[in-house]
Amino acid sequence: MRITGVQHVSIGVSDLDAAIEFYALLGMTVVPTRPDFGVAGAWLQAGAQQVHLIETDKPTPGIENHFALIVDDLEACLVELAPHGVTAFRLPPARGAGAQGFINDPSGNVVELNQPD
Repeated sequence: MRITGVQHVSIGVSDLDAAIEFYALLGMTVVPTRPDFGVAGAWLQAGAQQVHLIETDKPTPGIENHFALIVDDLEACLVELAPHGVTAFRLPPARGAGAQGFINDPSGNVVELNQPD
């Protein structure tokens, strides 16, 4: 077996509308063809991959559970998000890890913004 890429990442969110609005700030768009699974959710297009949102009332995980989005300029991205109340936790630079900023969506899910080395 050979993995050829990531098709999607699925995360639980407590407020679907707030999550869609947040991820739209990151440039994602709603995929209108999501099937009816009997639970509220949305599929968002993020480049060639998707982020699937599933509305839930379960507690959210910590920073060790996250997904990373590649950005071309981390500092510019964080400046653009700041007026929307989005702040980042930054790790010290580590060779090979790129520049990393960790943000939270409205449900507390951790999203890494990564500018590769």
